[in-house]
Amino acid sequence: MKAAILPKGVRLIQLSENVDERGRLSFLEGSVHIPFDIRRVFWISGVPQDKTRGGHAHWTCHEVVFPVTGSFEIEVDDGERCSCIELKDSRTGVLIPAGVWCELRRFAPGTVCVVVASEAYDAGGYVHDREEFLERIRK
Repeated sequence: MKAAILPKGVRLIQLSENVDERGRLSFLEGSVHIPFDIRRVFWISGVPQDKTRGGHAHWTCHEVVFPVTGSFEIEVDDGERCSCIELKDSRTGVLIPAGVWCELRRFAPGTVCVVVASEAYDAGGYVHDREEFLERIRK
């Protein structure tokens, strides 16, 4: 995927991997691999193939989403550019900055994804209505 077509501030985050006869080891560090201090970590699993997650934007929180195992698609939209990215490599995540709509879908069976966030959970920091989101960012 070409970076030029990604919404503003969205980018792929690549982690390194150490591999030996014992298996694979990947890691991330806030403010090193992730462009913010990590305040919250959560994971998503057991999503039926016909269901979606996300379907919102944050006004101040930044997140990076990684597939730990399995695969899914993530749609990101800043109101001007919209892209769909398939995530299937645990070393590749997507940075979703504040002010970008995201929706995760097409989960393969057994998929687990992990999300690192710049802020603790705050229900007031979300917008769940896409039309409201688009109206607000266009002003």
